[in-house]
Amino acid sequence: MRTPRPLIAGNWKMNLSVTEGAALATDILSRLPGLPSAEVLLLPPFTCLSAVGAALLADSRVALGAQNCHWAESGAVTGEISASMLSGLCQYVLVGHSERRHLFHETDAIVRTKLESVLKADLCPILAVGETDEERRAGLTAEVLTRQARAGLLGLTHEEVCRCTVAYEPVWAIGSGAAADFTDIGEAARILRLVIEQAARGEGYGVRILYGGSVTAESAPSLLGVEGIAGALVGGASLRAADFCGIVAASDR
Repeated sequence: MRTPRPLIAGNWKMNLSVTEGAALATDILSRLPGLPSAEVLLLPPFTCLSAVGAALLADSRVALGAQNCHWAESGAVTGEISASMLSGLCQYVLVGHSERRHLFHETDAIVRTKLESVLKADLCPILAVGETDEERRAGLTAEVLTRQARAGLLGLTHEEVCRCTVAYEPVWAIGSGAAADFTDIGEAARILRLVIEQAARGEGYGVRILYGGSVTAESAPSLLGVEGIAGALVGGASLRAADFCGIVAASDR
């Protein structure tokens, strides 16, 4: 079975001006290893996409993605951005992040329509899934992850599944400073792999599973060594070039 190339994705969330975003991207490029073993991805706010894209244009080591999109291709949806509008600006789109699910009440069905719109626009979706602390304490982690992953992936074609990445982000760990237990992360990866293989008809080995939730340069070597994990979805640390590049470097060990 082939091992997929790790993916280290930095989610900047609602931070940085256009000038600050371009400067951070340039700083990251200057600190990256010459040929990192991981694929590196930046997910800036919509307002920074063009400027960050320009900063990355001459360097193939870093890809660009968006943090969200609307499911419709166009129309009277003031303030929203469609996947088709992102085509040509970036390569990836994050869908289903816990902050979208919980702050904006996005259901599994909404996340699925967004994922389909990303695929239709010839972009690559990163499907985020994860349980809340309440669900974890109730012993519902496996049920939640299975439901969210099945809702996102089942019924896609094999080719569509293989264009997806799945990010496991336990909601209670995001921004808390405490990552999930390595054993729990490994079990989550096992659960998600079962759904991926079901959706991909037993040939989803190239679909990467990332871990997200208080990832730091210090914790990255151990987190990236967990069986079944092929990268990280990084939040706060991605806003600091040295820390983010330290996480990228951890994938070389």
